[in-house]
Amino acid sequence: MILIRSTLPSPVGPLALASDAGGRLRGVAFGDGLQREMRREYPGATLTEGPVPEAIRSGLDAYFAGDPGALCRIPWSLDGAAAGDGFQARVWRALADIPAGRTISYGEMARRAGEPGAAQAAGVALNRNPLPVVLPCHRVVGADGAMVGFGGGLERKTWLLRHEGALLL
Repeated sequence: MILIRSTLPSPVGPLALASDAGGRLRGVAFGDGLQREMRREYPGATLTEGPVPEAIRSGLDAYFAGDPGALCRIPWSLDGAAAGDGFQARVWRALADIPAGRTISYGEMARRAGEPGAAQAAGVALNRNPLPVVLPCHRVVGADGAMVGFGGGLERKTWLLRHEGALLL
């Protein structure tokens, strides 16, 4: 598999993106972690430089311009990912069903992924989310609503939730 690495400026800093030949998003990272993450999820993939596919660019641009529903229009895929099956993948896919401006707890995320009582395991899966922002792990908070855990940092998590109009404690 060949993955195309590109960078897109955003209000939360540059986003390193990996997409496939079909224009589907396969990875998002803040800063320099994209290559390491793609090696973990797609160990046989080759990363090459290229442009951001238009559907990904326009979707992220619209999201950052104030249309939180634009994330749903960004094509993405986990096909072929090392963790593309099982609990972790169910957590990642369940993220797409959390509406913009809403938050759920880690326990609720575990329940939605089919493993009630596995809140800590859901947290581990969220930490490995290869598509942060697009698969909105920033919408998962502590049971008491506390801002905990986000690979991009709590400042970015807070910014993203405020941008979506979420009520924060």
